[in-house]
Amino acid sequence: MTYPKAALVLEDGSIYEGVGFGYSGVAVGEVVFNTGMTGYQEVLTDPSYAGQIVVMTYPLIGNYGINPDDYESARIQVAGFVVRELCEEPSNFRVQKALHEFLAEHRIPGIAEIDTRGLVRKLRIYGVMMGALGIEKTGEELFDLLKRAPRYDEIDFVEQVSTRQFHLWDNGLKPLEGFLPKGDQLRVIAADLGTKFNILRSLHRRGCEVIVAPVKASAQDILAWEPDGILFSNGPGDPALLRYAIRTARELFGKVPLFGICLGHQILGWALGGRTFKLKFGHRGSNHPVKDIRTGRVYITTQNHGYAVDEKTLEGTGAIVTHINLNDFTVEGLAHPELNILSVQYHPEASPGPWDNGYIFDGFVQLMRKHRGCALDEAKEDES
Repeated sequence: MTYPKAALVLEDGSIYEGVGFGYSGVAVGEVVFNTGMTGYQEVLTDPSYAGQIVVMTYPLIGNYGINPDDYESARIQVAGFVVRELCEEPSNFRVQKALHEFLAEHRIPGIAEIDTRGLVRKLRIYGVMMGALGIEKTGEELFDLLKRAPRYDEIDFVEQVSTRQFHLWDNGLKPLEGFLPKGDQLRVIAADLGTKFNILRSLHRRGCEVIVAPVKASAQDILAWEPDGILFSNGPGDPALLRYAIRTARELFGKVPLFGICLGHQILGWALGGRTFKLKFGHRGSNHPVKDIRTGRVYITTQNHGYAVDEKTLEGTGAIVTHINLNDFTVEGLAHPELNILSVQYHPEASPGPWDNGYIFDGFVQLMRKHRGCALDEAKEDES
């Protein structure tokens, strides 16, 4: 197959020329890199990557194609995709289509045959940058477009990726038209900041009934569903822009157990009185070592974030740091025992990556069971 010429331009004026694949168009976004050797389908469909042009550091991408099982949302979420070598003829027993077909179907441009090692080295040295990727476009045209585009941290991407109505998770999202009576299962409301499907699967596998809520649902709207616990999910962008989510989280303090993952962890950090800061080049990949301070055990984790909670700003909040990153010692987990809050910066649901961290979900389930038992005991006392 013959591919057209393409270019990737960075805000510092660097131009990387290669060949285009996927959709013949233009994308503008923050250029970031992922160090995973596998899992490109999960990366492409992870809503946390909205507004970003993703560079894969592993040199050969597309060799096992696209399959029906590894979606983390209903569509591709990245703005653009960058690889060293594109595999045109995938081989896997689950394959349904090739990577270049998948990108074309979702109108996402990609570029191949560029020096991804040199590009990633630049991003590590100077930090992530805005970029423009275009097929059949000159570097000058792309740079002009880039200069006129808004910056990544000026846009609320969560509004773009969050659901618009309440859904029930049952091996897929099913719209709810009215109130769903509560049964014996633990009910979790997932505040959708851009949730990955495998987070919902992980809770469902543990016997939870999972209802996905729009990110702008009020605390009152959420509590009306009589949840046993509330999840603040992963998602894209700068948490400082999400004042509405921070306010909702704060209004839910002390009502039921709260659980945060990735962006949800940062939202809970803000709601507790902490602050976040932008990392130089972020943590994105499936091989990041994290230490659970409570046990001393080290876990290899999947990560995808460009911001982190500033530990110094948590002083006096009652929050306890439970996990740290062993590469840069940033905060990877929080707990607030009095408010029944726990959160992690990394992705315990993996997908892609190691399955070592399911104990985080188990801890949330135990917290909900304990809280539900206490609530039932209080109800019996009131009746007597």
